[in-house]
Amino acid sequence: MTATWRRAALGLLCLSLAAAFMGVAGHASASRAPAATAPDFAPLDQAGPRLSVPAARLAAAVTCTPNATRARTEVALFVPATALDPDQFSWNWFAALDKIRHPYCSVALPGHGLGDIQESAEYVVHAIRHVNRISGRKVAVVGHSQGGLEPRFALRFWPDTRGMVSDYVSLGTPNHGSLVSAANCAGGACPPAFWQMTPQANFIRALNSYQETFRGISYTNVYTTLDQYVTPNRDHTGTSSLHGTDGSITNVSLQGMCADNTGEHIAVGTSDAVAYALALDAITHRGPAQPARIPPSVCAEPAMPGVDPTTYQRDLAQLNATLTANWGAAPTATAEPALKPYVYARR
Repeated sequence: MTATWRRAALGLLCLSLAAAFMGVAGHASASRAPAATAPDFAPLDQAGPRLSVPAARLAAAVTCTPNATRARTEVALFVPATALDPDQFSWNWFAALDKIRHPYCSVALPGHGLGDIQESAEYVVHAIRHVNRISGRKVAVVGHSQGGLEPRFALRFWPDTRGMVSDYVSLGTPNHGSLVSAANCAGGACPPAFWQMTPQANFIRALNSYQETFRGISYTNVYTTLDQYVTPNRDHTGTSSLHGTDGSITNVSLQGMCADNTGEHIAVGTSDAVAYALALDAITHRGPAQPARIPPSVCAEPAMPGVDPTTYQRDLAQLNATLTANWGAAPTATAEPALKPYVYARR
């Protein structure tokens, strides 16, 4: 595997998503949406509502390896990115964990994660409870892009899940919204999830209300300063990073680990060796990832374990084709979906 094919693959990615990411260059910086403290949001200890999605549908969305049952270590639960399904992890993460026999599960989001994120979060709530129950252990949730928002929404509005999660690992997640989502919706219509990922969205305000992290959970936020979708993300004040005094938190960029790293938004969740090393460090140790434990030699690795250099370009092309097709077929809305009643304080 050489730098040449990696650059070629990155070019393929940029071409396939050029229309979606148009206008990003003009948004060099923006302030992070402030944490919401309005008294109308639910208090942190308000019990979550009953799940509205039928139980059979929730159950069908979760898939686990056999060794996730009565597991000997914490199980990794993967949540896919916007417009994708769990098979985005099949040619990278799943292959890598199979080699080391680490148990994992995944959850498919309704409508490929392009609809109301509040509904998608219910699938993650169920998945966390299910994996915790069958494994007998706390869960390590791993989300790419939007896949990092649903777990946080679950932890915020279903407090019972907090005691079931040991690690939260996000890979290029717009935890405080993205300027590109705002650009994509500027024409007046876009998929509901994109409205909810704009920096000033009510969803983002609710997600970050009162506090961003919770005690007893280790948070590892891996981001890239070359992200063409999750912006701004130049440093620890960017959208991905989480802040607070509850929980243990590591915010780290690929370029902060390896100055010459070229990983962008897709790579951070599917193929980057540094992102994999940090996420695996978090999953296999107490507490969040510790960059000092990652050997410098990782910077020279062209891709994470599990990625086959002979099929990489084909795998990436298929991911891009799937993303584009799902996005193009998604229903659109002219405004952000209304927040559900449980998001507000019960009086």
